[in-house]
Amino acid sequence: MLIYTNEELNLKIYELDPTRWYDFENLFGEKGACGGCWCMSWRLKRSDFERQKGSKNRSAMKALIEQNRKIGVLAYINHEPIGWCAVAPREEYLRLENSRVLKRIDNEQVWSVTCFFISKSYRRKGISIELLNGVIKYCEINNVKIIEGYPVVPYSERIPDAFAWTGIPSAFQKTGFVEVERRSKAKPIMRYYTVHADMEHRDQ
Repeated sequence: MLIYTNEELNLKIYELDPTRWYDFENLFGEKGACGGCWCMSWRLKRSDFERQKGSKNRSAMKALIEQNRKIGVLAYINHEPIGWCAVAPREEYLRLENSRVLKRIDNEQVWSVTCFFISKSYRRKGISIELLNGVIKYCEINNVKIIEGYPVVPYSERIPDAFAWTGIPSAFQKTGFVEVERRSKAKPIMRYYTVHADMEHRDQ
């Protein structure tokens, strides 16, 4: 399903579904994006994640996609997959739910943005902002009221790409997210209130 377009960049964002598995696989490459992660890190206990790094994580992610679970969105430029953003109901992310720093701030139903992965040749070109625009549209299509993000505050202007896999605050701010909690100097919790949120939420 086409979610979002930016005609100036010739960019299109689609929901990740079984028809796009091979594009996802090609974007992530043999190493599964980062050390065999395959975007399973947040979904598993650390011990389980370490045990199934690589091909087992790949199989686990493929199984989720084949079940038509809500996983995230893929960005394309000129029909080439160039970017990924994971977004799903917060309760699907076991390590997030067990986090002390990122624990829930209330009992609201939220979807969580947990990971970005962008092709090396397209990094530092604003693609994360485009992915967040796509995430917002995707969540609105799915009647989500609140989207949460967990960016990391950069410690320098040229932080390693691996450091920023949950995004940086400026990208979230540029797409309308606001900080709602910070229990750690470097890890704010940010929220976006969609068109489905009631006025009380959007006025916060």
